[in-house]
Amino acid sequence: MTDNTTRLDHVVLWVHDPLASADFYEKTVGMETLRITEFAAGAVSFPSVRLNDETIFDLMPLTAAEGMTMVPGAADSAGHPVNHVCLALPADDFETLRARLEERSVPVSDISHDSFGARGQARRSFYFRDPDGNVFEARHYD
Repeated sequence: MTDNTTRLDHVVLWVHDPLASADFYEKTVGMETLRITEFAAGAVSFPSVRLNDETIFDLMPLTAAEGMTMVPGAADSAGHPVNHVCLALPADDFETLRARLEERSVPVSDISHDSFGARGQARRSFYFRDPDGNVFEARHYD
């Protein structure tokens, strides 16, 4: 049976170098890359990385902004700041992500406690940036 409840399907991030961004998300954040070979060959317009079974991040090259015509003004979203995207992780994965970021000299914020989110109060959280300046929060609830 198909579950058709409302869910987050994907987030599109504007990036300068989609292959470098995919490498960061794979090796530093621990996400699975999608369509890398196809993008490198010019067969698709952007690669993606998988957050979980239901959600991906599309890594859209900034050079594609002028082709964004799905709604008036869509091209103007290139470089538009989003405050941050939050990743909720199991406690072990939270620790692993922080260690990988620190190993690669990616600056991370101090750990905060009891931040409100979709599942209530998160036990701990911290922030970091990807190579294009997109801000992410990592948190765990358990």
